[in-house]
Amino acid sequence: MRDTRESRLLLVLLVAIAFALITVDIRGGEQSPLDGARQAAASAFGPVENGVAGVVSPVGNAIGAVRDSGERHSRIARLEQENAALKAKLGSADRNRSRAAQLDKMLKTAGAGQYGIKGAEVIAIGAAQGFSWTVTIDAGSRDGIARDMTVLNGDGLVGRVTTVGADTSTVLLANDPDFTVGTRMEKTNEIGFANGQGGRSLRVQLLNGKAAVKRGDRLVTFGSSADKPFVPGVPVGKIVKVEPSNGDLTRTLQVRPYVAFSQLDIVGVVVQPPREDPRDTVLPPKPAKPKPAPTVTVTATPSDSASPRD
Repeated sequence: MRDTRESRLLLVLLVAIAFALITVDIRGGEQSPLDGARQAAASAFGPVENGVAGVVSPVGNAIGAVRDSGERHSRIARLEQENAALKAKLGSADRNRSRAAQLDKMLKTAGAGQYGIKGAEVIAIGAAQGFSWTVTIDAGSRDGIARDMTVLNGDGLVGRVTTVGADTSTVLLANDPDFTVGTRMEKTNEIGFANGQGGRSLRVQLLNGKAAVKRGDRLVTFGSSADKPFVPGVPVGKIVKVEPSNGDLTRTLQVRPYVAFSQLDIVGVVVQPPREDPRDTVLPPKPAKPKPAPTVTVTATPSDSASPRD
């Protein structure tokens, strides 16, 4: 429509009529003469409004979901962090209990042998020195650690110190193929030498080829001159196999060490040797043999078959 004087007059007239109809409708209330027209318009345009609302509502809900998704993601992320922290706390508590048990067992072992020890934690496996079975501990020269000191834990012999830094040291484990330690049999005092085999067993050669040994017999360290690199009496392991002697001058044994080398955590370096050889006192007590069940003997008493007649 072109902007002319007539069009402006028509627009003013239509606005005036609209206001007049609104006034009549409001004043008429429920008896308004426009009620029928309003109902007709509602009938005509109601389905269209419902359809438009049906299309627009999902869009509105999606917009709301997008608007709230950031908050939900933040809440989920916060809950995940809380769960992770809780799991870490529980795991840390379990590890602390395990470490406390290891430390307690090691202190009892050191006390039994009268070893002065410096506690340390295994912080790395393997080393640059080329040894195949080594660990690094978090104690060094500043802690009084020196080369050729015995390393043990609550179970027994772990190895010996080979390299010392200011704050860390390298320990050659007893199962390394280059490891050798003098051993002594429990009770019989038979002397031998144990060598690592890179696995779960040690190979021990007794100097006496006719030594009477059997499965289950136990060994401890024999000790070195000036207690370096080994102090005496540290539990080594127990015999799992006795190889045939075949007339050899030595007797070969397979010994399972007490220490689990793949599970090392808390260890102790012997910085003060014992005043006297503890002999076999550091070995754990052997489990008591079960007592045989008492046998019950029932003696049958013959009954009188008949009473004597008068």
